[in-house]
Amino acid sequence: MNSKTLTGIVFFFAFLSFPLLAQTPEEKLKALGLELPEVSQPMANYVKWKQVGNLLFLAGNGPDVYGKVGADLSPEQGYEAARLTGLEIIAVLKAATGDLSRIKQFVKVLGMVNSAPDFTGHPRVINGFSDLMVEVFGEKGKHARSAVGVAALPNDIAVEIEVIVELEENEE
Repeated sequence: MNSKTLTGIVFFFAFLSFPLLAQTPEEKLKALGLELPEVSQPMANYVKWKQVGNLLFLAGNGPDVYGKVGADLSPEQGYEAARLTGLEIIAVLKAATGDLSRIKQFVKVLGMVNSAPDFTGHPRVINGFSDLMVEVFGEKGKHARSAVGVAALPNDIAVEIEVIVELEENEE
């Protein structure tokens, strides 16, 4: 057998075994050493999510990190707050779907940063969320996004993030 044939066979079997190497979002979370928090009850008269067809709309979520980015918190602390919010959002997605593999793609994200008036690094802060979604969901985690600064958020949380995801067709 020549080296071209051997190389072809190796690539063929590597291609066939690739799906076996793919990890579910739950497996990726475990590999990253991340645990999902408990899903809290809504703070007022609303629901945590609403499904319309194959779209799942999540209410805003925020971390137990308080203060204004650019005054009380550094941009790096804001990034970590957005990452923690990402874990909360994944927990809500898990509660809503029962299986994170049902997520076909992230569609739209709105990231709000409780920020000092002169702070302009909102996109860098919300990258904490976006980076985590890509780490856990791969290409499905990439999304359209807005990152804005606001004068205040409920209970002085550092960030609040809303998400819209598309779900795979239900196979029932």
